[in-house]
Amino acid sequence: MQHKGFTLWLTGMSGAGKSTISDQIMARFREGGAKVELLDGDIVRTNLSQGLGFSREDRDINIRRIGFVAEMLSRNGVIAVVAAISPYRATRDEVKAKIGNFLEVFVDCPVEVLSQRDVKGLYKKALAGEVGNFTGISDPYEPPTNPDVTVRSDRETLDESVGKVWAELLRRGWVEGA
Repeated sequence: MQHKGFTLWLTGMSGAGKSTISDQIMARFREGGAKVELLDGDIVRTNLSQGLGFSREDRDINIRRIGFVAEMLSRNGVIAVVAAISPYRATRDEVKAKIGNFLEVFVDCPVEVLSQRDVKGLYKKALAGEVGNFTGISDPYEPPTNPDVTVRSDRETLDESVGKVWAELLRRGWVEGA
């Protein structure tokens, strides 16, 4: 697979399907022999942003750190796939401006569906006021105003969502072949 370095950034609320979609896309990239790295929000928080809380300032620091790593990878010919809630539009836009080759994918799903999918019961607790600073409930999630791709994980199959993202990568000429 021929490709240039770029960042594929999946944003959306907890449980929307960012990691599931990114895992499928990563498998496609790897099958094609692409140089690719996944920056998953939960994994980054554990390893790169350990100690940060969930205040707006800490969330912005976390997203800027992810953006910094993604930019370095992209600049060096690696595909950086980011799956992170990244709740604040201004911070996403700031990172996008620094990276350049950046595809923003909004993984959209209504809170009602997210609550039904929630195996950990976090939405139930957040809606009951038991969890503070929960994105989309007690803390804002600012959806992109003009994402490059929008997938509706409540209405589309996984294959349809991945297909939409892949079609945009092909259209831009960022990947070739399978």
